[in-house]
Amino acid sequence: MNLRSTVHETRDVFAAQELFHDRGWTDGLPIVPPTEAAVRECLEGAALTPGHTIGVEPVRGRAISAEKVAVNAAMAGCLPMHFPVVVTALAAMLREEFTLHGATASTGGCAIFIVVNGAVRRALAMDGTFNALGNSDRATAVIGRAIRLVLINLFDVRPGGIDRSTLGHPGKFSFCVAEDEEGSPWGSLATARGVPEGESAVTVLAAGAPRQVMNEWTTDPEEILETFAAEIRANMRQYSIWPGHYAVIVPRQLRTHLAAAGWTRTDVCRRLWERARIRRREWADVGKGQVVRDRGDTEYRALSDPEHLLLVAAGGPAGGFGAVIPPWFGSKSLAVTLPVAACVGRGAQGAT
Repeated sequence: MNLRSTVHETRDVFAAQELFHDRGWTDGLPIVPPTEAAVRECLEGAALTPGHTIGVEPVRGRAISAEKVAVNAAMAGCLPMHFPVVVTALAAMLREEFTLHGATASTGGCAIFIVVNGAVRRALAMDGTFNALGNSDRATAVIGRAIRLVLINLFDVRPGGIDRSTLGHPGKFSFCVAEDEEGSPWGSLATARGVPEGESAVTVLAAGAPRQVMNEWTTDPEEILETFAAEIRANMRQYSIWPGHYAVIVPRQLRTHLAAAGWTRTDVCRRLWERARIRRREWADVGKGQVVRDRGDTEYRALSDPEHLLLVAAGGPAGGFGAVIPPWFGSKSLAVTLPVAACVGRGAQGAT
């Protein structure tokens, strides 16, 4: 297993930090020096050779090798067991329908939202409960960060360069969550998106920052979901009117009420599809009256189809705090879900 990356020698780990910062190879945080041994171990963890092509970025035609991804994963703090999830997330991002170049170059400042499903969550000790969208566990932190370092170092997505974000958001450091499947009454997101039950999978979405909502004053499903629908409508007024894959994070407290009333995943998705819509004239209420013109009665849905909603079970066991995670730019970038097994070892070539 011959590696082709350039070797840099430094006197100690502190000198390595300065070298990487000076070269613009980091996200601003300290890195783990990617030694040859660490890179090899990551590759072995996914049963990939250094020269294996994980995928090709469609706009610039840039082929991405497993070795270069392993270097960045090691820098992010990934262990070999984390690497198959990183590879799967990247393979999904390189699908043409994800529109990676547009999402990472836009002034909109989105990040890559990653949802992990299946047994791999338990193997990696990923926690989809307390602080699920924050610093909940090691695996979600380093997997999300590895994707950001890959974007910086393999796609030149640096602020002021390819990355033209006006503001960005903290998810650009790491934006990864493991679904709380054990606490969900609806099965997993991956299964709902066509992955066979029992398989580990990764879903990626070019996404805005989480918009937190709260409702602790009712057990009525329609009232609970109206809180989420109102936040989606607010996003349509204030950011983007176009339909796309919205992610909705429902905590256990609210899931319990929905399940007790017999509401299935299909019921929840259909209700939000029905309620998350606005008319163009509503833009005048938020200072955008000049673009309404003679189309004020035109209606826009946040979701073209109920199945476009990414319904994710996550969050601590108490508290009616959920979140809406909006898409970057409607249907210009679609969420992609891939099984982990299809992206590592012998199955990897078929996934790209």
